Amino acid sequence: MSEAKTKPTNASVVDFINAVENKRRREDGFVLLDLFKKTTEDEPVMWGESIIGFGSYHYKYKSGREGEWMLTGFSPRKAHQVIYMMGCYVDEGFDEQDQLFSKLGKHKMGASCLYINKLSDIDISVLEELIIRSCALMRDKYH
Repeated sequence: MSEAKTKPTNASVVDFINAVENKRRREDGFVLLDLFKKTTEDEPVMWGESIIGFGSYHYKYKSGREGEWMLTGFSPRKAHQVIYMMGCYVDEGFDEQDQLFSKLGKHKMGASCLYINKLSDIDISVLEELIIRSCALMRDKYH
């Protein structure tokens, strides 16, 4: 079995965000960094070259493949801020998930990824609740 390509590194999270070319993505990246630190109570870690992750869990698939992955995280990509919320799709997510997403504001979803153009498009307090609930579900399920 192949090993996961995206793993925790010792790279600087602050240096990574500072290197983001798009000013708004960079500024939003620092806001998200503070939000994730507060909501997860975990320290940020670079996962691979472009994902800032918080916490981790061990997974094992029926196929036998297993590994470590972040509980949550984000990446300031060129097109969007991508927010990874693993708990939003584990066994169909958590109670009231759909209601929270309906209150979030302008966003797109794909698997366990939330795509946001800019933070001013969303309600940050709803994002905070989504992160908290997603991480709680993951911690319950995998710890």
